[in-house]
Amino acid sequence: MLQIHVPDFATLRLEHLVIDYNGTLALDGELLPGVRERLDRLASQLVIHVVTGDTFGKARSRLGGLPCDISVLSPQGQSQAKSSYVEHLGPSSCVCIGNGRNDRLMLEIAALAIAIAQREGACVETLLSADIVVSNIRDALDLLAYPKRLVATLRG
Repeated sequence: MLQIHVPDFATLRLEHLVIDYNGTLALDGELLPGVRERLDRLASQLVIHVVTGDTFGKARSRLGGLPCDISVLSPQGQSQAKSSYVEHLGPSSCVCIGNGRNDRLMLEIAALAIAIAQREGACVETLLSADIVVSNIRDALDLLAYPKRLVATLRG
């Protein structure tokens, strides 16, 4: 568990990292540099869940060997499926990271919501659902590894 007190925001008690794959952890199906090491390190504090439509069909092979649960969703109803996944885990214990329109609902209900605008871009609705917006996945994951960065950004 990762516990972070952010004055005038919340005391976060995070147990789960729920994260999108394409556009978030990967570009064109290929895991981005620096992701593997960061996920491996965070796995000692958070249960990692990759919830994806897997557009390129590479998520399972590229995430092989990492301590994470991978859920590949059907093409229809992905927004609701991701939100339901987080509801099942308990939103108050989840940090969610994503960029696409299908990530917006899970970000809306998460205790901590991080949107990423990388080379694939980010949906405006998803950006508006986030607590924090960053420009790359390494920075998003490092917010969890170095929680004082979260405090500096979110405190009231």
